Amino acid sequence: MSDSDIADSLQHPRKSLGDRHRSQSQKYVNLALDENGHVIQERTVNLEWGEQSARQAVLHDFTNPENWKVLVRVKSLLGDSEGIRSVLEDLFSVLGRKPEQLRQLEHIDFLSSGYDLLIASLEADPLDPDVWWEMACESQDVLTEFLDRTSKLDLRDRRANLLFSRRVERIRDSGDEDQFIRLSKIILAQRPTNHEAWTSLGRMHERRKEYSDAWLCYDQAQICFPSNTVRDEFKSRMEAELDGKSKRKWKSPGIEQRVDFLRKMEDMATPISLYENVEEDITEDPIREVEELVSEGKLSEAFFMTRRMAAQGVEGALEINQELRKKMEGA
Repeated sequence: MSDSDIADSLQHPRKSLGDRHRSQSQKYVNLALDENGHVIQERTVNLEWGEQSARQAVLHDFTNPENWKVLVRVKSLLGDSEGIRSVLEDLFSVLGRKPEQLRQLEHIDFLSSGYDLLIASLEADPLDPDVWWEMACESQDVLTEFLDRTSKLDLRDRRANLLFSRRVERIRDSGDEDQFIRLSKIILAQRPTNHEAWTSLGRMHERRKEYSDAWLCYDQAQICFPSNTVRDEFKSRMEAELDGKSKRKWKSPGIEQRVDFLRKMEDMATPISLYENVEEDITEDPIREVEELVSEGKLSEAFFMTRRMAAQGVEGALEINQELRKKMEGA
């Protein structure tokens, strides 16, 4: 199994493993406490083992709020204020928020207030997509706010991208196809290696008989995950459908249409909030521009730019794009 495959498997929630590690953590913690809930100094090593298990629980299933609660609790017992802060920063990344927002809480005592901050964040922004959707259905304000702020969030974190993809699927299942398409493009623009989201978006376009758009999405999915042969399967379906009805074979979108598609995704690749107070430099050297984007951490934007350049026949662009994909898969 490659490093990217391992990363993918770890970032996709595995409930059973998360539950197992959380249960193990709770057992270790209980061994370290007396009947009044106080730490027995001679047994602090059990807390350390409990922390390790709690970390594994979050790693294997970041969508279960109980795993986060157990981790913060054990860090509180260890007196690890910085550790609690780090957990909250990680949660903020999963929720698409800027970890820098915690700077507003610099004077907060995380040992006494960290758990409450965690609970408040989880209640306001549930990790379970079904719980989130129930909340959205009960309050139109929740859904309206979500539709408005998604383009402003930082969803480059693999877990955040997956979480928001699943939320957007709930919107799709409710029948709002246009919002599903709009939000899916925003999510994919920030993490173009999310082949599952590309496939889901392609299926929506295919169902709507928007075949060129469907092919473009399936193409991205198969490029990012070659064993996912959705593009080839789609082409076969199209050719089979036209067989006997037309003497012309179905043709995939031309270079101009592909370039236009990639340019639009490139423009969407950086969250609106990250453009604030940034002056755009114009360069005539596209390779240098890609290098500058990479140095600034704008990997998604660089990814789509190099894909577009490769489609236009720019020498060396495809190789750079492949390196970017590997880098993003490992992030």
